[in-house]
Amino acid sequence: MYKRTLVPLDGSPVAETIIPFIIGIAGPLDMDVILLRVVEPISPPVLEGYVEAETAPLRTTDAQEYLAPIAVELRNKGVRVESRVRWGHPADQIVDAARELGADLIAMSTHGRGGLGQLVFGSVAQAVLRKAQMPVFLMRATESQVAKRATRAAAT
Repeated sequence: MYKRTLVPLDGSPVAETIIPFIIGIAGPLDMDVILLRVVEPISPPVLEGYVEAETAPLRTTDAQEYLAPIAVELRNKGVRVESRVRWGHPADQIVDAARELGADLIAMSTHGRGGLGQLVFGSVAQAVLRKAQMPVFLMRATESQVAKRATRAAAT
């Protein structure tokens, strides 16, 4: 059975809808959970003269601060959890991290875009599914799941 699961989070409420599912299965399966936030480098034109290296520490700190309360939430539910931050293209970094960290499952939410939305924005979930050499559990997030998660977060 699955013992080590990688949970990529992109900072969006949609991505976080996977958390209740992970809480529900991690304990009964005696699973370790690795939360992953991939920070994409900003292209030079967006930075308007700033060098990526100047923003890297701040963006890494922001990513770590984003993951910290989620890790606390999981620990409070009895889940063994660690957090990681990586730089680069999200799909590549998710697959590489899963392999390097010994994950035997990747569990993530998907925005569920189709058609033009997927063509324009691409799909990290689809790329992970295509590249990963371990099982990938994808959960399509509904608007009600996103709203429930946001309501719970605002209450705490």
